[in-house]
Amino acid sequence: MEKILDRLHILEGLLIAFLNIDEVINIIRTQDKPKQVLMTRFDLSERQADAILDIRLRQLAKLEEQKIRGEQAELSEERVDLEKTIGSKARLRTLVKKELTEDAQVYGDSRRSLIVFRPEAQAFTERELLSTEPVTVVLSQKGWVRAAKGHEIQGEELNYRTGDEFLVMAQGKSNQDAVFIDSQGRTYALPAHNLPSARGQGEPLTGKVNPPAGGHFSGLLLGETTDRYLVASDAGYGFVGRLEDMISKNKAGKAFLRTPQGSLALQPAPVLDRENDFIAAFTSQGRLLIFPVKDLPELAKGKGNKIINIPAASVRNRLETMAYLVAFGEHDTLMVLSGKRHINLTMKELAHYRGERARRGLKLPRGFQKVDGVKLVRKL
Repeated sequence: MEKILDRLHILEGLLIAFLNIDEVINIIRTQDKPKQVLMTRFDLSERQADAILDIRLRQLAKLEEQKIRGEQAELSEERVDLEKTIGSKARLRTLVKKELTEDAQVYGDSRRSLIVFRPEAQAFTERELLSTEPVTVVLSQKGWVRAAKGHEIQGEELNYRTGDEFLVMAQGKSNQDAVFIDSQGRTYALPAHNLPSARGQGEPLTGKVNPPAGGHFSGLLLGETTDRYLVASDAGYGFVGRLEDMISKNKAGKAFLRTPQGSLALQPAPVLDRENDFIAAFTSQGRLLIFPVKDLPELAKGKGNKIINIPAASVRNRLETMAYLVAFGEHDTLMVLSGKRHINLTMKELAHYRGERARRGLKLPRGFQKVDGVKLVRKL
């Protein structure tokens, strides 16, 4: 565009020179400073005067008005067309597309990149800009939370406030959400990198979320949003849920697990292989039932299906509840803790307790019917 305007400006000066050719030639021949005289006499710019002086006198005498006006008309038309293109985003895109397509046809071959559509670039979110580091989140029985870098820390070995003790811990990454579940089945999510340091005793979760009155926190999860978990109440009902369905930015959380009257939500258990893993359901009366994970439905929320049969009256009166729930593979081992003793159960021993979902289950061996804990030992 600048070149066109410059050429039109020069042509205007040449046309003035042609219309006054004899006087212009005389000035050039007789004046010591013809440039200044031409600019003053014909109201020319320095650029126009230089263009006239750059032409030989013989060429200046042969200038044709029709030729000058013809070039002026062509350039003026091109200027108008360019102004329309520059002033219209649609015309400009069309022109660029046309020129790129023509260049691709002329110069393109199998060794050059194809011109294809790419989605619009998106700005990174604050979380995407965070460094990804291993982190361990620890929750106490009184609902105090803290986080430590790395996966070496052991929650049982930390110091707790008087009257409080370790409840559960979860390992993951600093750019993930830590998901907490309360006794009434509501879930809450907090960024792991924003949690207080494990160098102290942490902070109460109630300062960051607003659980309903009368409840307490019973579980903690940390992982990828696609991870699956066994989610259940101690009444013996549950389902398989995804972590992404538990995440809520609302301080009041979200109703995820519906707990029957008189029952409480348990700590969810991770499911690594939904098609091949098994469920081990332990009751407070020492009963155990084993069945495939795939026999439970996968839900976004709800009450779920019956896992193990416990009389409703026993649950309401807290005489018997589902105490522990574990998902394990056929090559894993379950360590059942009872007082200072423990027993290791492989799939060979656990086969005795296999049955259909919602059955009553069978009693554990004498001496191990008061279950104080269950540890999963995975075969690497």
